[in-house]
Amino acid sequence: MAELNTGRRLQPRVDLTAMVDLAFLLITFFMLTTTLNKEQALDVAMPDITDSTDFAPLADNRTVTLLLGEDGRVDWYWGMLDKPLAGPHSTVMGKDGIREVLLQKKDEVPKLTDDGKGLIVVIRPSARAAYASLVDALDEMRICGINQYMIGEISPEEETML
Repeated sequence: MAELNTGRRLQPRVDLTAMVDLAFLLITFFMLTTTLNKEQALDVAMPDITDSTDFAPLADNRTVTLLLGEDGRVDWYWGMLDKPLAGPHSTVMGKDGIREVLLQKKDEVPKLTDDGKGLIVVIRPSARAAYASLVDALDEMRICGINQYMIGEISPEEETML
């Protein structure tokens, strides 16, 4: 006669304890050996305000002045404010705004000067300008490859122009 097995049949089990231990060891290893992203900062060399030396005037055919206003508005002129070579014009930040102007002037200025010197950009934020506008303007200098730029105070005449 055939034997009848009435007992329950046990399901095979896989012990996952070792795999969990290994997973935690790997997570710990990668957490401890991974380097976190470091903050990127833009170095800006500012003059010493205790130095009373007067600065030489900037060449008007090499200078573009950016006036930063509220809501991302940028007014710019080329040359001096009392007799500008171009402008004042109003635009916005970004590739469809001030970047086109800066790239055009960067190519144009060395051809106009006798010694082939490059463009100088003066950035003047108003009191109503957001801090992000100044950071965006500094980013535009880096994107356009303009090495000579400065941050200055806005004059009352320029403030009324905004």
